[in-house]
Amino acid sequence: MSGSPSSSSASEDEDEGIDSYRKGGYHAVRIGDSFSGGRYIAQRKLGWGEFSTVWLAYDTRSSEFVALKIQKSAPQFAQAALHEIEVLSAIADGDPSNSKYVVRLIDHFKHTGPNGQHSCMVLEFLGDSLLRLVKYNRYKGLELDKVRDICKCILIGLDYLHRELGIIHTDLKLENVLLLSTINATQDPIRSGTPPILERPEGIPNGGATMNIIEKKLKQRARRAAARISGRRASMGGVGGGAKTNRSLDGIDLKCKVVDFGSACWADKQFAQEIQTRQYRSPEVILQSGYSFSADMWSFACIAFELATGEMMFTPKGGQGFSEDEDHLAMMMELLGKIPRKQIANGGARSKDYFDRYGDLKRIRRLKYGSLEKLLIDKFRFSETDALEFAKFLCPLLDFEPENRPTAQQCSQHPWLNITSQNQTEVKSESGLEKVNVGMRNLQMKAGK
Repeated sequence: MSGSPSSSSASEDEDEGIDSYRKGGYHAVRIGDSFSGGRYIAQRKLGWGEFSTVWLAYDTRSSEFVALKIQKSAPQFAQAALHEIEVLSAIADGDPSNSKYVVRLIDHFKHTGPNGQHSCMVLEFLGDSLLRLVKYNRYKGLELDKVRDICKCILIGLDYLHRELGIIHTDLKLENVLLLSTINATQDPIRSGTPPILERPEGIPNGGATMNIIEKKLKQRARRAAARISGRRASMGGVGGGAKTNRSLDGIDLKCKVVDFGSACWADKQFAQEIQTRQYRSPEVILQSGYSFSADMWSFACIAFELATGEMMFTPKGGQGFSEDEDHLAMMMELLGKIPRKQIANGGARSKDYFDRYGDLKRIRRLKYGSLEKLLIDKFRFSETDALEFAKFLCPLLDFEPENRPTAQQCSQHPWLNITSQNQTEVKSESGLEKVNVGMRNLQMKAGK
């Protein structure tokens, strides 16, 4: 997890490890621990990130559940927290009605523990990440109506960040968009009616957090061993070899919010050249030709594609004689066409590292050009109509020239967002009915002869 205020539990395959519970590192939290003069009571762990752990907490003043993000105590992490608090405060101040689909900062304070002084942020409690939703759906593409619903929320959030606040998120990805509520109602303390823990349960030792991690590691090893045995049985034709069925997403609230502003920046005050998680990284960032709000729009297009197909649009890997960056550029070109030569010539500090003077990649010579529409039809079995309309929505966002990409506001007006599957079904039904009527008229005419 990225340390976002998600209700998802920490990854089943890994945890933050006990080594980071030391001076300058994480703060060891026990269920029932209180923070900020007793206002917030820790309930259970939600997740963790490189900089912080996130806990479900109960706000005794408002009688609401919140997400408590506790930063590592080393100076560099405290500085990062100050920056994030500054950005989140601007977001909250500009959205008093909390209607812009961006996570809301409720409070912040410092907490002193054995490992130092930790910056703490209190954020509204949200549900599972879009990554968890895609996993829950067994990496199958979501219905396009559901993709549209999610895209509309993200675009409202991006329009607010970009146009009203001048903030670039710089790390949009599935993990950093959270549903307003949990997929599993039992994980939501409000919907499940779970009473809050107001004092530390008896029998939890002082090293409770550390002990939990060790116990979890042992359980994970046992699960992995059991999975390997089960996998061998399945491959031998034993129990468990059946195909997985799709899970229904009906009844799940797909409203969502953009979260995790640890690496966000103001457009006129940028900190880093290399931004964005690899698979969602835009070409201008790879080429180091400067970036703006349009870099977020590229990442948004990657998210929309992933929701609709269940797979990432680009998954580059380094190879013999070429880097991950060059493979990434090659994948982009195969799907979207050649990068304009003027874009390369006037491009960034790294353009000459990858391209020759003809606009071809230096080390990856044989590209298999295709199109987004063809990929959607051939690989993901989209109908021609759905593939065409979805490609019309995505392709402008994936323009190699950042200034040509539509803004979030312009994108939110795109016709694709207002198509509904029901309407398409109705059109098909009317078309079929018309064919039946024509057929009946022809039969009547023949019968009358």
